[in-house]
Amino acid sequence: MSDDKSPLFQRFGKSRLEDRKLDQLLGICEGVIADGTVNQAEAQFLQSWLVKNADIAEKWPANVMLARIDEMLADGVLDDDEQGELVKLLMDVAGIHVGEEKTASTLPLCDPAPDLEFLGRRFVLTGKFASGTRKECEAMVVAVGGSVAKNVTKDTDVVVVGELVSDSWIHESYGRKIEKAVELRDSGGGVSIVSEKHWAGCVQNIT
Repeated sequence: MSDDKSPLFQRFGKSRLEDRKLDQLLGICEGVIADGTVNQAEAQFLQSWLVKNADIAEKWPANVMLARIDEMLADGVLDDDEQGELVKLLMDVAGIHVGEEKTASTLPLCDPAPDLEFLGRRFVLTGKFASGTRKECEAMVVAVGGSVAKNVTKDTDVVVVGELVSDSWIHESYGRKIEKAVELRDSGGGVSIVSEKHWAGCVQNIT
């Protein structure tokens, strides 16, 4: 009989609970901006919810949202400029783009995108690519002197996100790689997160 209190079971259960909370956060964001605006009471509700769910406070997008809302409400007033900024932030998090085609732009990509070096650099590719099959894209990296790994670790230099990624990336399997890359980047690691379009442009400049 399996031990439900084993470390492996506990880690799995914790991960599933965090996923549910992140899904709930996305749903809250969608509900808050359903009318296209965010008032002070809604901002305070989001702040309170994020504080109460501190176990996901270090995960994207909760970490970004709490830091920005705390800053906006530091003086006790959510002014018009801050309301507009918060609407944009919540729309990005929820993957809502009024009148625009959805792309991977709402992902936590490095901004500005860095110039990429390939020689001796380790890449992780995630998502679906418009440039070719996964093997073809990996071959492009190797051809210009880089190497490719399957998982994101402290030795990863660049994570490339396929252009065909959905705005609901956080619900998908590749979301784990993106989350890990964000955690490493935000903790001072040298990981860059770039789009397929930027990566492909850098490869073309070399070849």
